[in-house]
Amino acid sequence: MKQWKKSIAALSVLGMTLTGAAGVYAGANLEKISAYLNHSIGIQVDGTVYNTGKTLTPITYKNTTYLPVRAIADVLEVPVRYDAKNNQVLIGGNGQTIELTNVKYSDAERKEIKGAFAKFDGFQTPYAPSQMVKGDVYQKTGASEDGVNMLFKHMTVYISPRDYSHGYDSKPVTLSNGTKAKWYTPDDTDMLGFQINDRFVTISSPDHSLSKAQLEKVAVSVAQLK
Repeated sequence: MKQWKKSIAALSVLGMTLTGAAGVYAGANLEKISAYLNHSIGIQVDGTVYNTGKTLTPITYKNTTYLPVRAIADVLEVPVRYDAKNNQVLIGGNGQTIELTNVKYSDAERKEIKGAFAKFDGFQTPYAPSQMVKGDVYQKTGASEDGVNMLFKHMTVYISPRDYSHGYDSKPVTLSNGTKAKWYTPDDTDMLGFQINDRFVTISSPDHSLSKAQLEKVAVSVAQLK
């Protein structure tokens, strides 16, 4: 076992060819594996820099070292898919780049957001993401029983004085701005929770179209709405 600490830049095409983790055995099976591996399938890693302490077992065959695609995906905890058109295996981000765009709230939308926060005593200061994943669309904001819910086409941002992650198993993560956050899954949707001043922010992608890496990027942009 070799400790594989990754520092993989976004959209980096790895110069190797891989196969699935299942069925990786020695002996005659390596001959079958090599027949597939030698089809020159490129590997594209999509997302931000990944760091992990997990381990992988590489395969060495005829002086070439291979790493199983599924094993890489499991270690990175990102999806993997095959792009037949470009003959590439795409790891992470559902094949999407993490390209953000500014959220341009109209005057009416800003009024709506501020009005939602104003319904809570001591919680009137409005917060909102200033960026979203390219292709997403802001829709509306409303006040719930104990927080403010901001709805986008592919994302939901919930801001509340209450931390909803209590009682769930969680995985800590540090955002690019140094903020300590955590991932937890109360049902079938992953939630990213973190604290800003006196409030807790929860970001998720209900339609599962956005990756964890994309949501972590958006999370960094949540700030007081001027």
